[in-house]
Amino acid sequence: MSETARAQTAIDAIAEQWVETLVEHDPTTGTYIGRWEADAFLPDYSPEGAAAFLDAQRETLSALRAEQPVDAVDRVTKADLSAELELSIAEGEAGEHLRDLNVIESPSQGIRDIFDLMATETPEQWEAVRERLRSIPEALAGYQETLREGVRQEQVAAIRQVTEVAAQAHRTAGTGLEAGEGFFAQFVTKQPKGLADDLQVELGEAACAASAAYMQFAEFLETEIAPKAPSEDAFGRERYERASESFLGARVDLDETYEWGIEELARMRDEQERIAAEILGTSVHPGIVQEAIAHLEQDAQRKLHGTDALKAWMQETSDRAVRELGETQFDIPEEIRTLECMIAPTQEGGIYYTGPSDDFSRPGRMWWSVPQGVTEFDTWRELTTVYHEGVPGHHLQIGQAVVNRGTLNEWRRQLAGTSGHAEGWALYAERLMEELGYLDDPADRFGMLDGQRMRAARVVLDIGVHLGKQRPEGGGVWDGDYAFSFMRDNVNMNDGFVRFEVLRYLGWGGQAPSYKVGQRIWEELRDEARTRAERSGRDFDVRDFHRDALALGGVRLDTLQQALRGEL
Repeated sequence: MSETARAQTAIDAIAEQWVETLVEHDPTTGTYIGRWEADAFLPDYSPEGAAAFLDAQRETLSALRAEQPVDAVDRVTKADLSAELELSIAEGEAGEHLRDLNVIESPSQGIRDIFDLMATETPEQWEAVRERLRSIPEALAGYQETLREGVRQEQVAAIRQVTEVAAQAHRTAGTGLEAGEGFFAQFVTKQPKGLADDLQVELGEAACAASAAYMQFAEFLETEIAPKAPSEDAFGRERYERASESFLGARVDLDETYEWGIEELARMRDEQERIAAEILGTSVHPGIVQEAIAHLEQDAQRKLHGTDALKAWMQETSDRAVRELGETQFDIPEEIRTLECMIAPTQEGGIYYTGPSDDFSRPGRMWWSVPQGVTEFDTWRELTTVYHEGVPGHHLQIGQAVVNRGTLNEWRRQLAGTSGHAEGWALYAERLMEELGYLDDPADRFGMLDGQRMRAARVVLDIGVHLGKQRPEGGGVWDGDYAFSFMRDNVNMNDGFVRFEVLRYLGWGGQAPSYKVGQRIWEELRDEARTRAERSGRDFDVRDFHRDALALGGVRLDTLQQALRGEL
């Protein structure tokens, strides 16, 4: 990382202004990067808001195209931001926002989730909470108008997504619960002592209005959108190609990737069976993976009881990784040696990371959304998850970019990048921890492979469903119903996790494969760097590769390829 600040260029200025534009159009982005002045607002989700944002993207792209890079940093910024804007404009012109409704990452969740990142320590911060709560009815009303326009243009999310998001909205509102038990009513009870009486009253009123708005939104989905929603889950090739590029930051041959996914899934299965035999002290035979799982699940030494125990174990494991890897493998800046492990306030399933604010007043955080009724956790399953979300995974990757203020503009530090880059690195990091000896216990390696097998299965499932491919074992074309049975056959999760995961893939096409495909690209780039070093007579040090790659910050995968190959 640079110790001397690099002079800002015209392209840096455009990228920095793009951050301002993003925060203006989407204040939740402002909250994410620590722009506290944005905390009182929500985006305009109406058709007019979408049109204004599309115009802003076109203006920024035009300005960017008019400038010439002055150095390597500029070349990366221009290539990366231009490609991102071009694709986002294409998605906007195709009307993708008109059916932006899925179980994990759409405005319905985004409005609720942003409260998890809001500061709530001072009266001024609670005033921002009040104003954002007051903004929810208008934000949801604008979103409804956009979805209505989608109905008029016959661009509607699939029925599985509509019904599940309606159920989520009811849970957020607290429909059917006692008064004061919805998310927003519970959120405002966290206020500290000493708030002015009128602010306390206004928070309660705003929370009630927000809950009512979510209840009305759920009813809107059930009565207006559901009757128009198609039963077909598949995106189709044209739409899926855009989605895949959006999440990967690269165009790949989807048909070849599907076949590779089938081969990778078989390889992961074979490797897992070999380790299962090692755990059980026997030879490989049918059903051995399930036998090994049953054996490990009976091991009390590998069991955690309750979310408090899970949180404490996550934190201890993460702290150890930061400490030890910072001494031997990576230069980990002091600013990112703190990673907070959190139990998310939701119970929707999923594990995720949120990066530090630009000033590090809010550290990076690893969140675990534990489904209702899940009270036991197996450390052999989850150890590699901590490495994936923390160090050397997302926290190292994203945190180092935030630190690199002397070289990278704010967009590059905080907002650039794709799922393929981030999640591909995190899967790469899991394998790296195996190479470094952190998964020497066969049970922990078995758990890592369980996750890797799941990610390979998702490549096959996601492309298979959305492109209508032939099923791997024959028997017809993929559809949503087959996806559930395929997933159950290839992962070791309870039905609650499986159901949420498959619904996520069906409604968020292209995202799930970005993990394993991204890992494939990261590994290919490392192999290429090793080959270049050997051909030139130099020793290859993987730590140099990691340093150079992470110094770029978050980028599209095609930008990463070009930069590391010296093509930019």
